[in-house]
Amino acid sequence: MIASVSGASRKGEPRIPVEDRLFSLVLALLATEAGLLKSEILSSVRGYAERYDPAGQNANLERQFERDKDDIRELGIPLETVESPDRPGDNQALRYRIPKGQYDLPDAVRFTPDELTLLGLAAEVWREASLSADSQRALTKLRSLGIEPREPVIGYAPRLRVRDAAFEPLRQALDRRQTVRFHYFKPGEGAARERTVDPLAVVLHEARWHLHGFDHGVKAPRTFLLSRIIGPVEAVPGMTFDPPPADIQDRILAELDELRLGNVADLAVRAGSDAEVRLGKRAVLRDEDAGVIRLHYTDAAIFADELSAYGPEVRVIAPVELRDAVRDRLAAVAGAHRDRGGA
Repeated sequence: MIASVSGASRKGEPRIPVEDRLFSLVLALLATEAGLLKSEILSSVRGYAERYDPAGQNANLERQFERDKDDIRELGIPLETVESPDRPGDNQALRYRIPKGQYDLPDAVRFTPDELTLLGLAAEVWREASLSADSQRALTKLRSLGIEPREPVIGYAPRLRVRDAAFEPLRQALDRRQTVRFHYFKPGEGAARERTVDPLAVVLHEARWHLHGFDHGVKAPRTFLLSRIIGPVEAVPGMTFDPPPADIQDRILAELDELRLGNVADLAVRAGSDAEVRLGKRAVLRDEDAGVIRLHYTDAAIFADELSAYGPEVRVIAPVELRDAVRDRLAAVAGAHRDRGGA
């Protein structure tokens, strides 16, 4: 993303990955119609701004920018150089931009309705979280330079409107490396318990947001579902933590995938039912004659909630723990209706 900095490079800042810097550069060049001067890019774009010297000692940074321009063009992105009509031949007056019209998808590219639905869902998730606080400050800085970013620029980052209230405070805490405190309800426990956590990564897996962090209560890493966080997420004054490893998100997603593949459920589904249609799309094995499908799942409690909603349309064959969890939920629903009928 784009970053706003006040001057010299900040000691202790983590190294910005190349992909992050290139994405930030593309986002910045899409944000303006007229283009940006090299000095404006180096002083305001994440990946350069952290090391920018306002006194002018930026030779290494300028060479990096030249290499990045070549990398962006090799990716097929139309980065243009615009010469100033008032200062022809002056390299310091050159402006750089990515014309929006040339960056749009070609007319020949078409998506199926299912693909458009998936793209819409993906876009829905990032809406408010697509630009970090640093990025938003940087867009403000561009405005202070007399450059008005295009409003649609946020469309080039995924447009996700976050559903879980805990997402935004956790994202801010992660950006600031600030320890947080919240109440978390774990299935099987009678009430939510307070947790004190260093938030190391927030990832989306199987359409649900997960927080991975160091739990001070158990003195070990833990992964939490954001939907099970009860009440506000509060920063713990004076408690911070070191930057997490650069590959932590990929590692956590790999662990969640491994967990999902390790959980296998065999289900008997009623032919022609809603359960057969919806669950059948996720089946990894299918016995058409017996009406049995096999699925993987990550969280037994969430999967039991989903299966119980189908009522008699689905029956859990295995594992026993999942079958019991679904039976308990159906019994609770039946009990609630009996209580209502007798009232």
